[in-house]
Amino acid sequence: MDFIDYYQILGIDKNASQDEIKKAYRKLARKYHPDLNPNDQAAEKKFKEINEANEVLGNPENRKKYDQYGKDWKHAEQFEKAHQGYSRTQEKAQSFGGDFGGFSGGDYSDFFESLFGQGRGAGFGSRSQHVKFKGADLRAELQLNLEEIYQTHKRTLTINGKKIRLTIPAGVENGQVIKIKGHGAEGVNGGPKGDLYITFNIINNSSFKRHQSNLYSTVDLDLYTALLGGDITVDTFNGKVKLKVKPETANGTKIRLKGKGFPIYKTEGQFGDLYITYNIKMPQNLSDKEKELIKELAKIRNK
Repeated sequence: MDFIDYYQILGIDKNASQDEIKKAYRKLARKYHPDLNPNDQAAEKKFKEINEANEVLGNPENRKKYDQYGKDWKHAEQFEKAHQGYSRTQEKAQSFGGDFGGFSGGDYSDFFESLFGQGRGAGFGSRSQHVKFKGADLRAELQLNLEEIYQTHKRTLTINGKKIRLTIPAGVENGQVIKIKGHGAEGVNGGPKGDLYITFNIINNSSFKRHQSNLYSTVDLDLYTALLGGDITVDTFNGKVKLKVKPETANGTKIRLKGKGFPIYKTEGQFGDLYITYNIKMPQNLSDKEKELIKELAKIRNK
């Protein structure tokens, strides 16, 4: 029979602490537990391997013997002598791994039996039926338009046939995930329910670009207003505002409208800013009179 690398089975380093071994075991035992993987022979086999690895590495004395004799177990005359100390450590091993029981004496590999003897772990199977496991977490995606998250509102979702009343905070980000505790799958053996994780997919159906709580927009400005200045009306996300354009405004000039951006997530009454970039439009289809006036202006500028 071949040597079994219990460290590899638990996915840990040979220098792992006992606490790291315990954490690795619990994580894998929950993942492959038969109650969570009904009729899955591969998971059942993996679960047995994990339990066997924990029986060895989870007990400091067993781990010491394994580290010392593991690869040379066929030639270790001391094994029989080591069996004498087993009875004193059995209770420790059961206390360490009992939360994820389900292992009977007949489930051990030949390698394990040859290294540690027979009869280990009896009674573990009966406890597995009473272990409480948290139910699986569920994940869902909710698609919303940008205008829908400008204000906090409520929405009813149907998850696994159950309706959930959800409050969606204003300013939620695209790709943001929120957790709704206790709305996942049912627990195993009376364990708590899992959680529901909702990912928001925000569709920008506006003319504004959004970065966190700030908005960005480009506004066309005619040449004459850019040169002489004047009043214009621009769109913000929730209405229109009047702006004064300074004379001789250059193309690409940026201005900031404080508080005219998007709501700041979970900060009631506070908003980001709106940044506007002016795009100066050149006049088209000039009349003869306009051309003459522009030529005259050019002569004046070049004097």
